[in-house]
Amino acid sequence: MKFKFKFWYVLVVLGLILVAGGGWFYTWAQETMGPGEQALLALEAEGDVTVTVGEEEIVFQPINVEPDTALIFYPGGKVDYRSYARPLRQVASRGFLVISVRAPLNLMVFAPSKAEEYFPQYPNIKHWAVGGHSLGGAMAAQYAGNHPDKVEGLVLWAAYPANSNDLSDSGLRALSVYGTLDMAGVEPFENSKAIMPKRTTWVVINNGNHSQFGDYGLQPGDTERAMRDFHQQALTVAATEKFLRSLSE
Repeated sequence: MKFKFKFWYVLVVLGLILVAGGGWFYTWAQETMGPGEQALLALEAEGDVTVTVGEEEIVFQPINVEPDTALIFYPGGKVDYRSYARPLRQVASRGFLVISVRAPLNLMVFAPSKAEEYFPQYPNIKHWAVGGHSLGGAMAAQYAGNHPDKVEGLVLWAAYPANSNDLSDSGLRALSVYGTLDMAGVEPFENSKAIMPKRTTWVVINNGNHSQFGDYGLQPGDTERAMRDFHQQALTVAATEKFLRSLSE
């Protein structure tokens, strides 16, 4: 009886620890960064892009254009998916379908295959790319590496694949955009060249940082901006447009 009592006591204590830890993690995950004012303004439906805000995604569709190329975009860790509305809307206005995905618990590690849900919804799309910012980009790279038969392109904003995710022989086409003042430094991006697809376009933004790919303020640990956020995003949008257009050429 004494042994049974100790056994159940240990189980109760472990259960309480798990519950407390789970509650702490849930609270921590809900404390997101953004969206900023410019991001919220970009969600308004007026203009040359139709914006559909859902519970799981935001869909940006160009008006009077039937796009044949699409980008599914994963947000950075603990960054509200609406925070990328301004640059993603600008990409869509160039003639592309763009889907900004909401991450479960604000972390795409819990749903790296989220892109799967959207392929059947848009049968007219002939060229698919997946991408993302920071952690979202790493998860998009994981998905693309496992499904090169479903996506042609990979778009990384301040992101790179995990070392275990070698894409060098994947046949994918990729775009990597990062700033020289990124909080991680430039070394991780330079080192990732060995595992990135052979057909990768590299765009280095001088004085760009990690946070200004979206509108959510300065991320803890990041470098103070040395250029205006709209300028960094404009360079990123231009590079992304050129890359997406190349998928259909």
